[in-house]
Amino acid sequence: MFLLDDSNLGDLSPKIDLITEKITKPVVAPLISRPRLIGMLEKSVSSGTSTVITGRAGSGKTALAVDFAQKCGRPVAWYKVDAPEADPRLFFHYLIGSIREQQRGFGCRALMPLIQQNMERIAWLTDAFVYELAEGKTAGPLLIVIEDLHLVFDSEWLVPFFSRLLPLLPRDVHVLITSRSLPPAPLWRMRSKQFLLVLEEETLAF
Repeated sequence: MFLLDDSNLGDLSPKIDLITEKITKPVVAPLISRPRLIGMLEKSVSSGTSTVITGRAGSGKTALAVDFAQKCGRPVAWYKVDAPEADPRLFFHYLIGSIREQQRGFGCRALMPLIQQNMERIAWLTDAFVYELAEGKTAGPLLIVIEDLHLVFDSEWLVPFFSRLLPLLPRDVHVLITSRSLPPAPLWRMRSKQFLLVLEEETLAF
């Protein structure tokens, strides 16, 4: 575990212990690489802002995401979601922690104060998130992988956050989401606007 350091916020920021394994990119490569699917992901990254890989447990979602993360040539911020992160403060602390692995100090300027003081203003929080992504420095274009997002699909904040975030992402940032089911309709319907590619379970089949 490590401690998310928000000491610049003074008394506003409680210390939160993050489980390091949840925000560490897996290092074990899948036994079988899928060039056809890797090619689809490469095209999605070059033409859109986000990708969703959806399918039942064992369908190969995570293996594909790991394979792509190792081949894409980008710094990778990896976050494996668990059910308790339906609490938005916990979710955003983990998401920020994963990005800080690639962008030192990410979240300190505008984002963390909003999370600590007013989680109800999701639009403001999203704009601050985008601003810090755009202003941050990484070794190259960034890939953000959010694994098992379906575990928090029922959260009230999820659709307002992601439906605003995905169209506003900087050109050098791509979000890759894995889930066992399609995201709520306002999100997956964004594929008609070419912001989002959805790879469903049928596509993952050999």
